[in-house]
Amino acid sequence: MRETSNLVRIDPRNDPLWGRLLERQRDSLFHSGLWLDVLHQTYQMDIQANLLLNDVGQPEAGIHYCTISDIRGERIISLPFSDYCDPLLSTGTQWNALIAPLLDLGQPMNMRCLHNEIPLDDPRYQQVKHAKWHGVDLEGDSELIWSRIESSARRAIRKAEKSGITVRLAQDEQDLRAFFKLHLGIRKYKYRLLAQPYRFFQNIWEIFSNSGRAALMLATVGEDVIGSVMYLGWGSTLYYKFSASSAAHLEYRPTDLLIWEGIKYAKDHGYTFLDLGLSDWDQDGLVRYKRKFATSEKTITFLQHQVDRPMSVQEQAVPQLLSTFTDLLTDPTVPDEITERAGDAIYRYFV
Repeated sequence: MRETSNLVRIDPRNDPLWGRLLERQRDSLFHSGLWLDVLHQTYQMDIQANLLLNDVGQPEAGIHYCTISDIRGERIISLPFSDYCDPLLSTGTQWNALIAPLLDLGQPMNMRCLHNEIPLDDPRYQQVKHAKWHGVDLEGDSELIWSRIESSARRAIRKAEKSGITVRLAQDEQDLRAFFKLHLGIRKYKYRLLAQPYRFFQNIWEIFSNSGRAALMLATVGEDVIGSVMYLGWGSTLYYKFSASSAAHLEYRPTDLLIWEGIKYAKDHGYTFLDLGLSDWDQDGLVRYKRKFATSEKTITFLQHQVDRPMSVQEQAVPQLLSTFTDLLTDPTVPDEITERAGDAIYRYFV
């Protein structure tokens, strides 16, 4: 641990100071030690945090991040593979103190902010992209929540129930593989993208299940799994983190039912908010879909600090190579097993 005045650098996965900071600031799933353990175990990422301590040694503000050095060059990300990850601070003075050591490294830096607008006013960071975010207030009884859902979604839920769709919680590795098969399929055949490594989901399942904070729901018709949602809990919020459905069974509307079952699960387990996560700005269909359930809509801002240095030939070539490999390995003629292995090998470089 390095200390400069009241600024300290820690490992947030195991330092109790990080946990104390989360009790004082508005945190999220992506600040939790559970999520950090998933990233570390899956990608062996070097996750650190800068904290500001008060005069009695208690944390008042902080920011966590990864320093990455690979074929794409050196860079700082706060935080990889996370929908958003606001710095935990309340003032511009705290922001400047926490970010100064990172800027001194002379590396590009990316972060995503949803709840904290202080970094958005820093001219050293450019706003390079925006995404939509939606959430559902779960205060009140189930009848009130049901009444707020758009009528088309309520009809879809009733249709799914009348069609014999049943929803159950995953129990074992076979259920996790069923979810992953759907996830890989929708990534590959609908979006022509590689899927995250299967071990990423294995680590999520193991780490969050062991703490009672995971609910993998499967929608089935007969013996077929036709839809699935992975919910993760942190604090008073249940997070709708990953969703996938069978393209051959869309008429059953399994995802509408899975969201409603997720709402009921959240209520039964004491959660007061459902986070529906990130939607890309141009995903009009997904945005309209989430609006049918949402009571809140906000913007996630992608910030980037750029450095004035020439890119190496390698750094310039890698993005195009990754794009080319993705196109080749998600071609429908490529066996799914090969596509899965490709994601396992190169997905870590998409940050």
